[in-house]
Amino acid sequence: MTTYALLLRGINVSGRRKVPMAELRELLGGLGHTGVRTYLQSGNAVFTAAGGNGEEEIAVVIEDAVEERFGFRVNCLVRDHAYLAAVADACPFPVGELEGKQVHAVYCSGAVTAERFAAVDAAGLAPEEFALGDRVIYLHTPDGLGRSRLADAVLKPSLTRGLVTTARNWNTVRALIDMTAGTA
Repeated sequence: MTTYALLLRGINVSGRRKVPMAELRELLGGLGHTGVRTYLQSGNAVFTAAGGNGEEEIAVVIEDAVEERFGFRVNCLVRDHAYLAAVADACPFPVGELEGKQVHAVYCSGAVTAERFAAVDAAGLAPEEFALGDRVIYLHTPDGLGRSRLADAVLKPSLTRGLVTTARNWNTVRALIDMTAGTA
């Protein structure tokens, strides 16, 4: 059995694409997952699944089930505890000295390469910064993500074409690590 975090992209934003967390928990349980819990209203869940299926396969099954139940398709990423912990450990920014809203992990469905983001004028967007990791983009946005010019530059569709991306602030990153470890 493996414990996973489920990251749904773009639900419950401005009253659109509503997925109530109680119904999401019910849906995941109906797919045979156990220990289902949700975190916040923005599309974070944790569950345990039997081995044999990979993260991408689990995500597609959940995407299909969400579409059938709610009438719209939602991109999902599924990641295990080891991956989430490795992302946190590799963060190049001093997360212990910053507020959780100042650092974000943008989880990606595939590899992110320096070539893909070479056109981003990082120096021109200072003091904001970004770094690339294993299927993740780290963003340091001192004034938060909502006002970030860097986030707009890094996450524009021409640079992320072909990737599913979904951002979580550092508070959520830590909470999901704790939840998948069974410590929250």
